[in-house]
Amino acid sequence: MTKRPLILVTNDDGITAPGIRSLIRVMNNIGEVVVVAPDSPQSAMGHAITINNTLYCKEEDIDNGPQKEYSISGTPADCIKLAMHELLGRKPDLCVSGINHGSNSSINVIYSGTMSAAIEAGMGGIPAIGFSLLNYNWDADFSAAESYIKTLCLKVLEKGLEKGIVLNVNFPDLAKKDIKGLRVCRQANANWVEKFDKRQSPMGRNYYWLTGEFINQDKGEDTDEWALKEGYISVVPVQFDLTAHQYLKELKTWDLNG
Repeated sequence: MTKRPLILVTNDDGITAPGIRSLIRVMNNIGEVVVVAPDSPQSAMGHAITINNTLYCKEEDIDNGPQKEYSISGTPADCIKLAMHELLGRKPDLCVSGINHGSNSSINVIYSGTMSAAIEAGMGGIPAIGFSLLNYNWDADFSAAESYIKTLCLKVLEKGLEKGIVLNVNFPDLAKKDIKGLRVCRQANANWVEKFDKRQSPMGRNYYWLTGEFINQDKGEDTDEWALKEGYISVVPVQFDLTAHQYLKELKTWDLNG
């Protein structure tokens, strides 16, 4: 009998979030599932790890499914590290992170705890995918994404991913019949223009709420932002080697030792 693939599932919205519960259901149809996820929301934590506090791990039984589950008192990246080094008996065949409540396209990938968990898995040599839905509501409907997620995960299990590559997958907030399919694309050149809403507490202390506007400066039709706007699922291969290889030659011409 062929051993079922071991699939590690995590997220940044917390172990009880509807997005991860949807992802767990899909993964249970593919392999042996172990969930290691934060015990509370950790959105926009990026690749932060816990070094000045202890980490706590609790075995969970949330929906009586066949999967084994652990909640962790740390960040998404902490979850992957603890899973790989303490909780799993063997190296996972696949790591999936999500389904995030909200976009992780374009520059959002930098801030994303969802994608940082996937990247941490990729750094450990595990094929990894981060999934996000362009709907921030807690009661968002993830059903349209599920069949696409299953297909993509099976393909990654079959073909693998090149070393150093992780997939960032974003779903438009559309009914399944309105989704045009998957589109492999690049990260759009877009960013947040931040503002701070300054207020004052009853005790006279100033405090701030971060707000802002997302500005897409990229007019290309090969980007994730364009694909999502047009009703496609965006699939962007990302890498954790941050070296600007195209600039190495120029930088080496500088007289840095003079």
